[in-house]
Order: sequence, then C-alpha cells, then structure tokens
Amino acid sequence: MRPAVRREVVGHLQVAYDISERRVCQATGFGRSSQRYRKRSDPQVTLRMRLKELAAARVRYGYRRLHILSRREGCEVNHKRTYRIYRDEGLSIRPPPPHGCLRHPVSGRSPPQG
Repeated sequence: MRPAVRREVVGHLQVAYDISERRVCQATGFGRSSQRYRKRSDPQVTLRMRLKELAAARVRYGYRRLHILSRREGCEVNHKRTYRIYRDEGLSIRPPPPHGCLRHPVSGRSPPQG
C-alpha cells in the first residue's frame, strides 16, 4: 500500500473511531513517521525555469556562462547547484563535429585521372 493511501486510511480510522493517530498506527502497523511526512516542493523551481530560458536563448552557452548570467540577475546560487540543475534538465551542449572529417574524406588512393 502506498504511503498516501496509508495516510488516508489512518485519517479515516481516526475520525470513524474517534481515537488518536498513535493508536491507529499501532493497530494497523503503520509507522507514525510516514504518517506525519510532508512532501517538500523543490525550492529551485524559479532557477530551473530561468536556466531553461537562458539556455534556449543562448544555445552555445555552457553551465559556467549561464551561472554567471544568473548571478548577474541577482540569483545567489552555488556553481555546483547550477551544474546539477543544468545536467538534470538535459541542457548540455553538443560539441560541433570536427571540420576536416566531414568535408574531405581521406582515402589511400589518388584522385581519378581524367
């Protein structure tokens, strides 16, 4: 059973039988710590959105440059956090292909005489 469902069951039993949370958890075998657990939202949502916007506008910028831009906008953030968000969001830039390999394929033969 999922923890969210357990919380609902405990809440229902508390109201139905008018007993304490502690007694309901003891009777059902559910842990009180999971009953009282509250999910925390990501505090860096605004930073994530701003990094996505900057990365979309400046495609060739890496996380270091985006970190500098976000700092200039007044966002006090550690460079390691910037890198973690940058990596999690899949914003990494791909290196360009080498120029010599695609334009002029090298072969061991001489060009045809013609």
